[in-house]
Amino acid sequence: MRYVLVLCLFGPLVHAQMSEGVDYFEKNVRPLLAANCYPCHSAKSNPPMRGLLLDSPAGTQRVIVPRKPEESLLITAVRGTGSLKMPPGKPLDAAQVETLVTWVKLGAPDPRADSVAAAPLKPHWSFQPIRDPQPPHSVGNAIDAFLQSARAAHHLSEPRPASKLTLIRRATYDLTGLPPTPEEIDAFVKDSGPNAFAKVVDRLLASRAYGEKWGRHWLDVVRYADTAGDNADFPVPAMALYRNWVIDAFNRDIPYDRFLKLQLAGDLMPDPEVIPTSYISNSRRFGSRANEFHLTIDDTIDNLGKSMLGLTIACARCHDHKFDPIPTADYYALYGIFKSTAYPHPGTEIYPHTYGFAALNAADAARLKGFEDQLSGLDNRIEDMKAGKIKFASDAEKRKAEQDNQANLRRLSHEYPAIAKAYAVHDGKGANARIMVRGEPATLGAEVPRGFLQILGGQKLPASETGSGRRELADWIACKENPLTARVIVNRVWQWHFGQGIVATPDDFGARGDPPSHPELLDHLASRFMQDGWSLKKLHRRIMLTRAYQSATTYSEAEALKDAKDAYLWRFPPRRLEAEEVRDSILFLSGNLDPAPAAEQPFPPEMSWRYTQHTPFIGADKDYATRKRSIYLMQQRIRRQRFLELFDGADPNSETGVRALTTTALQALFTMNDAFVHEQADALAVRVGMSYGPDADRINAAYRLIYGRTATADEIKGDRAYLAKAREALGSAAMPDFQRTREAWASLMRVLLSSNEFLILE
Repeated sequence: MRYVLVLCLFGPLVHAQMSEGVDYFEKNVRPLLAANCYPCHSAKSNPPMRGLLLDSPAGTQRVIVPRKPEESLLITAVRGTGSLKMPPGKPLDAAQVETLVTWVKLGAPDPRADSVAAAPLKPHWSFQPIRDPQPPHSVGNAIDAFLQSARAAHHLSEPRPASKLTLIRRATYDLTGLPPTPEEIDAFVKDSGPNAFAKVVDRLLASRAYGEKWGRHWLDVVRYADTAGDNADFPVPAMALYRNWVIDAFNRDIPYDRFLKLQLAGDLMPDPEVIPTSYISNSRRFGSRANEFHLTIDDTIDNLGKSMLGLTIACARCHDHKFDPIPTADYYALYGIFKSTAYPHPGTEIYPHTYGFAALNAADAARLKGFEDQLSGLDNRIEDMKAGKIKFASDAEKRKAEQDNQANLRRLSHEYPAIAKAYAVHDGKGANARIMVRGEPATLGAEVPRGFLQILGGQKLPASETGSGRRELADWIACKENPLTARVIVNRVWQWHFGQGIVATPDDFGARGDPPSHPELLDHLASRFMQDGWSLKKLHRRIMLTRAYQSATTYSEAEALKDAKDAYLWRFPPRRLEAEEVRDSILFLSGNLDPAPAAEQPFPPEMSWRYTQHTPFIGADKDYATRKRSIYLMQQRIRRQRFLELFDGADPNSETGVRALTTTALQALFTMNDAFVHEQADALAVRVGMSYGPDADRINAAYRLIYGRTATADEIKGDRAYLAKAREALGSAAMPDFQRTREAWASLMRVLLSSNEFLILE
């Protein structure tokens, strides 16, 4: 007992010290060893000098005595105080020597490949195969059975059922991002049949609005943008094709495994689809130089890992992953696949013209490539002349060449064909990548065969594969044997319905992420999801037809003390409307929402693009105003859309698995003062004013539209008093009486639209 007490008292301190030592090694010691020792003393040196391996803990322990630097051969060698002096040539400076001394004094903590690269005997929960657990009892819905059992184990009470009004408003927003109409509410309330709610769910899933709502969820995850990034942030009109493809894919309920495969390798499928591969092209661009493209590939791998696998793979770029079994070699096994992929060029400051796009009509492909080659060659010539790489016999000859360049630009601008094209990738020449030591592209290590993560199977491309390997990668990711893919997406869907995932860190299923609150339920959902043909619509039905989803938001202080995060769903968690839902609802209620899908953004003509880091593309200065749904708003990387940023929309620069939630004075000021809200509130006032006569009927109609319910007698009385005061306040204004009444009603509409009842979904 005495030893247990000591461990309990000092265990956290020891753990903290070990963690600090590991961090010190990763930040200071590993880079020093890699730069100065690995060239001669690593597995890659073949053979290692004197048989000493300093790239593994076992080898390093041969030349150190933990906590005793004076007795450590490594320290005497780098100090040059013994017969052995290392490294040969340029010795370490005093600061570098002190780094190694400090590390040895810390006990030489070393988390490298001996323990990290190999999978543990019992893998982390997320790497274990998906089981098909049976619910605790066979009565009722299986999801409810798992939740009920968990609540009972934590001494939590069962939630109360929600009212029909609450339920239809919740479901309609969840599946379409819009409020239900009074007619839809009435029909549901009057339907007393046992399948009344199931019919509502089916109707909502069949609407086009479903794809627009749930497509936006996916665009959050893949950090969708209509511009390329970097300092100039060139427009990419063709990204709208990918956005619309995502919407259509959700509406058609394309099986999720195929949905992923098309985005990774649609161009390589038996029936090729190039538009979905814009997912890869959408990776952020960095600067104008070709030697910075490794950052774009890094962004691709980072997003693929988080969005599809729930793993922070990019952490293994510079060293073996500190926490998950992902060695650096695995990162470069994937890197080689994308290095062998030809990304389209969206335009940059130095090379402003596009090339490498895919013509949507095969008959146009050769013509498009011909123009792209001419423009690319012209860009190269202009840049070479600026850099002095082309010599001229005289200034006159140079001026003539510059004039010819400008004349060719004008000619090509006039002749450039209007060809429909996609921002799609295609296969380049297949080639493996070499490890970038410390992530530096100028310092290359061993070559790594292209393949998949070792912990997920470690498959390698066959020697006969001369292409990129994206097709094989798509198969490896979207297969039933991969324990992560199905778990990650069903967890995301659960989160988007309940506000928090079964795994609260949806982008990190690794050791640093949160463990699942209901592991058996997660596997039950994942296994059923795959059995249902990877159908997202069937997954929605499974979740929404539960007592858990149809429960009330009733708060209980006693239950909150036991489960503050509501992880066991003793009540349904209320949420604020998302940014798009706020804007779309206001337009919908005013009668001004244009429900038709949108095409490309109204960017300036492509051949006029001349953006630089000093004068980047700023196309969102007027936000390209539209009355279409918010998913169609222009998403710019260098400058976020004003409304979406204010109400916590996704950041187009990074994967957004969970949107941040803020409550600010600016949001309240927007709903009261912004010109957009004023315009729509006026239209809403006209809508209710022209439909009904007496003020009481108009107030009731407004409540039915905005809140989905009738107004109480006290609310009608208070609102009529408000209208009277508003008219009185406008009495001195020089306007006709009807205009004064209209202004008063518009003011009341702004008040109703600013309320918690409108903005909070129960």
